[in-house]
Amino acid sequence: MTATTTPADLAGATLRARRARTGRVFGLALAAMLLVCCASLLFGVRPLDPATVWQALTAPVADNVDHMVVLQQRVPRTLIGLAAGVALGVAGIVIQGVTRNPIADPGLLGVNSGASLAVVLAIQLLGVTSAMGYVWFAFLGAALAAVVVFSFGRAQPVQLALVGAALVALISPLITLVLLRDQATFDSYRFWVVGALTGRDLVALVWMLPFIAVGLALAAFLAHRLNGLALGDDVARGLGQNVGLTRALAAATIVLLCGVAVSLAGPIALVGLVVPHAARRLVGADHHLTTALALLLGPIMLLLADVIGRLVVTNDELEAGVVAAFLGAPVLVAVARGRRVVGL
Repeated sequence: MTATTTPADLAGATLRARRARTGRVFGLALAAMLLVCCASLLFGVRPLDPATVWQALTAPVADNVDHMVVLQQRVPRTLIGLAAGVALGVAGIVIQGVTRNPIADPGLLGVNSGASLAVVLAIQLLGVTSAMGYVWFAFLGAALAAVVVFSFGRAQPVQLALVGAALVALISPLITLVLLRDQATFDSYRFWVVGALTGRDLVALVWMLPFIAVGLALAAFLAHRLNGLALGDDVARGLGQNVGLTRALAAATIVLLCGVAVSLAGPIALVGLVVPHAARRLVGADHHLTTALALLLGPIMLLLADVIGRLVVTNDELEAGVVAAFLGAPVLVAVARGRRVVGL
């Protein structure tokens, strides 16, 4: 006798297949992140074999130059790339979710520019030169820019893009004016503004980890609320959600994550744009899943950009921020030309 397949059986099979596919996606993403981390330790201007890198990690010799390169240069930039990538990827998920705007990005909407201006003023007026000092001013600048952006939170994507463009157009000349008037500020700022992982302070990363943790906790808390907000403000209110509180918590999350990322790695653009689109393409629109996947995809993109930058120029390096822009620009063009650009 042949068993009859019921709609419930079909739905259960579909759900199991979807869960299995999601599990494979996360497994592959985790493997890719580990591979990129290994590549970040192995490849650079100074060629090192895997055995040397392993020995540097497990039994370093104090006067071995190769070991010092691994421990003092490649390990810090790998860890900073992991932290900044996580922060930018998750911030992109939150900012696109709360604005329901597929082209929202901390860099495109002026949040990174606001942080950059604050850092420039800190260098010029207060003589701040370390990432540990930058973080507070980056937070302040990102917060002020976020206030402007979220005041247009219900606008259409094109309007939000115009707001971001206007912020960048306003802030960029101010930064240039300060730099032209003060050579010392320019000398300090130029190594930070290009967006790079090299030359960053590992102690600053340790000090900033609590801020990243709070930002990630807020993003996890917001996942369910962002799913409701995706249905529209009226529907979200009908489900008992405080939309104003959701937007306020999202703004705080973006400020925390972008402030730390900009302080550590400089104003790296388009990571927060590419990662959310890749996550939604791989696991769907559920913010629980996309937020979790962004924890892996963000570091993958940023560290991959850093590794590529070390290899494309002979005996020199191309900064990660420049390479990330090259990787992200085609995605921005594709999204802008797509039919679903009107919103999420």
